Amino acid sequence: MTPEDKKGGRQMSNVMGIINNALDETFLEKLTNHRSLASVPFGARYRLIDFPLSNMVNSGIKNVGLLLESKYRSLMDHIGPGKAWDLDRKRNGMFILPPAHIYQANRAYKGDLQNFASNIDYIKRSSQEYVIITSPNIVCNIDYRSAFQFHLENENDITIIYKELPVFRRDTTYTVLNTDDQDRVIDMRVNPAKNYYKKISLQRYIMKKELLLKIIDDCVSMGQWDFLKNGIIGNIDKLKVYGYPFKSYASVINSITGYYKSNLELLKPEVWQDLFLKHGSIFTKPKDEAPTEYKESSFARNILAANGCIIEGEVRNSILFRGVKVHPGAHIKNSIIMQKSEIGPNVYLENVILDKGVIITGDKELRGDTNYPLIIEKNSIV
Repeated sequence: MTPEDKKGGRQMSNVMGIINNALDETFLEKLTNHRSLASVPFGARYRLIDFPLSNMVNSGIKNVGLLLESKYRSLMDHIGPGKAWDLDRKRNGMFILPPAHIYQANRAYKGDLQNFASNIDYIKRSSQEYVIITSPNIVCNIDYRSAFQFHLENENDITIIYKELPVFRRDTTYTVLNTDDQDRVIDMRVNPAKNYYKKISLQRYIMKKELLLKIIDDCVSMGQWDFLKNGIIGNIDKLKVYGYPFKSYASVINSITGYYKSNLELLKPEVWQDLFLKHGSIFTKPKDEAPTEYKESSFARNILAANGCIIEGEVRNSILFRGVKVHPGAHIKNSIIMQKSEIGPNVYLENVILDKGVIITGDKELRGDTNYPLIIEKNSIV
């Protein structure tokens, strides 16, 4: 048996991936006014799409489809032909799947199954027998080989990867599930008022491609358009649906608070190592810029700064994306500063999220709360 066989590499060549970006984005408010959920910046130099995409590639999946819905220009610019993920291939590779309204301009959007159905030819023509369906709003680093092996050995119809959480975040919605002693899923609910189950779905589903096609056809023919509620939950009593536990770091980003705290959690070395090193690298679109420059007047403690920054002020417990400028006398604390933003002299920022290209002029003071960070929209001047 070759090393590739031991790792499940050859088996994974029989698996295709679909990243479902046709989701409700309103929970991220100002951050998704001009971009899709998958292209929301995260962790100083990444986008949310980088995590599910890298996980698939690292697991040996070479055919990945990305379902779009709206505001996808920046996402397409980021993904390009998929070269950063080694998906610019003659066979298989990266496939951008247009939203349903491209084909049916006069029809109202009904749900994500509408986008699955409008791209059904891609699914049918793919040579792989199995499919893993994911969403971009779960940040984690998963190697799918062991989960897929469990799916095969247990002869499941659907395998749902889940994580057990002792404490849930405020203002964050979860899809929770309950399992029996053998991890068979016996109940599953979307954002219940009372979270009496401690197992949350990581929105990663493994099934045969043939079953996915049947679910799409059955649901659409009955006027059902929600993949999770109708396609997955609606079949729990009819199919063999099992959960597979994931025990490393994972964060659900379903709120501004969740987004803010998930970013700042990267400042913990154990979280950073778990997310970026444990199951392979997280890849992103490369940008060649000079390293961050720390001037003599600068003070930095417990920060994550991408390349191209110039720091002359004080920065603590914060995330700085590429090309951020921090002028002398500025103080930044517990904040997320996105690409090409500029912080003027003697500015004080605490619990703040600045979108791309924001300019904060001198002598300003902006404060949010740890549970309600202050958000400044893209290209604003304050």
